[in-house]
Amino acid sequence: MPRYFFHLRHRPGPRGLAVDEEGDDLADVNAAREHALFVARETIARDRLATVRDWMVCSFEITDEAGQLVLTVPFSDTVPDDDDDEDSDADRERERERERTRRPSEPMILA
Repeated sequence: MPRYFFHLRHRPGPRGLAVDEEGDDLADVNAAREHALFVARETIARDRLATVRDWMVCSFEITDEAGQLVLTVPFSDTVPDDDDDEDSDADRERERERERTRRPSEPMILA
């Protein structure tokens, strides 16, 4: 199973990248994107860090084991488009409840 690394871009420049040195084993790039969105949602809901004033400008820069960038996932992708009416209010409420009851993952350290 491939290993992907989820580097957190929280501001421009080299000092604005929190490097993921451990990574996660996931089936493919689609699974890596879904994992990134899940972690982004958890991070936005849990963390109130002074160093990150607007999570919506952050992104995960996902690399493979060779260090090649395979995908960038903006935290803003956690917010549905205004014209996306597929989710009902009940679906959104169920998702919020799932988010509230999930165990928090390990804290992310920002560089």
